[in-house]
Amino acid sequence: MPSCLLVFPNQLFEDHPGLRLKPDRVVLIEDSLFFGDKKYPLNFHRKKLVFHRSAMKQYEAFCRKLGFETTYLEHEEREDSLLKHLQFLQSNLLTGSIRLISLDAVDYELNRRLKKYVGELGMRISFLSNPGFINSREENQEFFAERNSWRMIDFYKWQRTRLDVLMNAGSPLGGKWSFDQDNRKKVPRRLIDKIPQDTLLTEGNWDLQACEHIANRYPDNPGLLSGGMYPTNHKQAADWLDSFLEQRFHHFGTYEDAIVKGRNRLWHSVLSPLLNSGLLTPDQVLSRCLDYADEHEIPLNSLEGFVRQLIGWREFVRASYEEHGSSMRNANYWEHYREIPQAFYRLETGIPPVDDCLRRIEETAYCHHIERLMVLGGFLFLCEVLPNQIYRWFMEMFIDSYDWVMVPNLFSMSQHADGGLITTKPYFSGSSYIRRMSNYPKEDWCTTYDGLYWRWIWKNRKRLVQNPRWSMMCKLAEKMDRKKMETHLQRAEEYLSMIF
Repeated sequence: MPSCLLVFPNQLFEDHPGLRLKPDRVVLIEDSLFFGDKKYPLNFHRKKLVFHRSAMKQYEAFCRKLGFETTYLEHEEREDSLLKHLQFLQSNLLTGSIRLISLDAVDYELNRRLKKYVGELGMRISFLSNPGFINSREENQEFFAERNSWRMIDFYKWQRTRLDVLMNAGSPLGGKWSFDQDNRKKVPRRLIDKIPQDTLLTEGNWDLQACEHIANRYPDNPGLLSGGMYPTNHKQAADWLDSFLEQRFHHFGTYEDAIVKGRNRLWHSVLSPLLNSGLLTPDQVLSRCLDYADEHEIPLNSLEGFVRQLIGWREFVRASYEEHGSSMRNANYWEHYREIPQAFYRLETGIPPVDDCLRRIEETAYCHHIERLMVLGGFLFLCEVLPNQIYRWFMEMFIDSYDWVMVPNLFSMSQHADGGLITTKPYFSGSSYIRRMSNYPKEDWCTTYDGLYWRWIWKNRKRLVQNPRWSMMCKLAEKMDRKKMETHLQRAEEYLSMIF
């Protein structure tokens, strides 16, 4: 029976399981969920749109070079665009009985639409396991079926043991499972000038063509088109990985949580857009980083910290999305109610660490995880912004954002909207944490930020005190001098009135 492989923007695998089946045609689809959808309208950062467009066009050329017939279907901004694409295939390209092949999209809405429309059109489809993850859906389900709690540390230990990664005769290398306590240092002044440059790649012909297309097609979307591009093909992605290993891997662990004013990557790999689009696979990255560490003197806290993110947190987030994503995305445990302030879009909140992140995101569609969690997420949490509003902004603005990533990371980790389904506490802070992890000086913004911090604790103290990791701060709030607390509350209310 003739077959047709469907490839979406996040499935650009060099060793694609569907290509191994030798399909009669490869169809690349600029699906509306990745470019702009009527039902779920998102105005994606233009650098992300260029990334998708360029990478997909190069993947089409890659497939043709392998001898496959290809069809490229461009974005149509309509709710039933996928249905129209399938109808086009059925009417114009496919004759007789034919089988569609697709990867498990690891995306609720895309999987739902695909199954629905294929059924309506009387077509046949086979779903293959997605090589963008180390674990299969069944392996994750089997692990959590035997446990009452849903905690990353248990999952991570299981991963390390079953994959035999960083193990020594059944015990963790170095005597403990996690070196997270060694991943929290501030970058000393003497090292700031030695941080590798943040520069992206110079745009190639494919990227430039994509830039022109996106500029014309999406003129009102946010984000700058200039300033370079992320890797958009397999060779560039592999070179980007090697560059990280050679230039950043050594210091990655020690300064994983650090923040430096005006700097974007520090010693982070920025492999997430490449992993999440299929230009690299986690198996490939894991093998390469372990081999590199064997040949070079990479500190264990850097090696373990990187492995923990790759086989631990990333796989845990995928499992959490598939099991709890529906309940997470509808949760609002703390009853936050505000819209994202326009000051957030104007890049002028008056909080320098926040505004600095926003400017860099506009330029690059990226900032690292601590800035997302503790600076942007923490600020919006203290401002009581609706979790689904924050989800939308994160989905729009980040180069590596996809539904499976953002639902657990945003609703659970960042905003604690699910009340602690996969985390043990809400993550937010006062100005002291941001200053301790960065080189931002103590200035007027600190009093504003601390006002927001204490206002939120004071307002939610009756529920927050029930969390053992926050009970002490609730007690401090109760014992605080009344005039001092009133000053905090007044500053916070004045600020909130100004930006909302």
